[in-house]
Amino acid sequence: MNDVIRQLYERKSTRVFEEREIPEDVTQQILTAACMAPTAGNQQLYTVLRITDEALKNQLSESCDHQPFIAQGKLVLIFCADCRKWYRAFKENGCDPRLPGEGDLLLAVSDANIAAQNAVVAAHALGVGSCYIGDIMENIEIHRDMLHLPQYVFPCAMLVMGYPTPQQLERTKPRRAPLECIVLENVYRDLEGDALRDALYKGDVPADYKRWLHAFCERKYNSSFAREMTRSVRQYLLDFAKTTEES
Repeated sequence: MNDVIRQLYERKSTRVFEEREIPEDVTQQILTAACMAPTAGNQQLYTVLRITDEALKNQLSESCDHQPFIAQGKLVLIFCADCRKWYRAFKENGCDPRLPGEGDLLLAVSDANIAAQNAVVAAHALGVGSCYIGDIMENIEIHRDMLHLPQYVFPCAMLVMGYPTPQQLERTKPRRAPLECIVLENVYRDLEGDALRDALYKGDVPADYKRWLHAFCERKYNSSFAREMTRSVRQYLLDFAKTTEES
C-alpha cells in the first residue's frame, strides 16, 4: 500500500502525550505543510495562532469544554477563518470592496479546515499525534477576548499535538462506516432502516443500535457543549450580519 494512504488509514486522535517536546524543525515542517494546503483562489483565508503561553493553554483547557489534556499539548494551534486581511488590503490600497459576507466566511472556514488537516497529516507522518478540538467554536465572547480576535476573524478549529504514549499508539482506531453508506451516486438520498444504522453504528451487535443511539443522542447531540456551540456560532453570525448592515 502507498505510504501516504497507509498513514491516512492509520491516523487516529491522540489525547495523551509523552513529556518530550516537539523539536522546532518538526514544528516548522508541520506549519509549512499546513500552509501548502489547497486554498480558494490562493487567498489562504486563514490565520494560525500558535499557543505557546502556558497560562493561555490552561485557560483554553477550561473554556473548551473542560479538557485538561489541552494544557498538556506540546503544540497547540488554532486555525481562524480570516476574512479580515484581504478586506483591509483592499481598503488600504484604494479598492472599493464590498463588506465580507456569510459566503466569504464559509469559504474561509473551508480554507482553514483544509490547512488544519494538512497539519494533521504532516504531524502523523513525523510521528506526532494530534486531536481536533471543535470546542474552540464555543464561548465565542470568551475566546474573542482571550485571543484578541477582531472583526471578521472566527476560530473554527484547534489542534492539540504531541508525541503519543505507547498506549495511544496501540489503541485501536474506531471503525468507519462502509463506503456505500457514505458515497452516493450523483444525487443525495435519505438512508433508512438498516442502511441508516450501518452508516452510523460502529458496534458489533445490531440489537444494541437503538440503545446506543439514545445514549449518543443525550451524550453528544443534546449535550450542553453542543448547545453552546450552536449558540456561539449563531451569535457570531448575527454579529457578522449586523456589522455588514451597519457599515
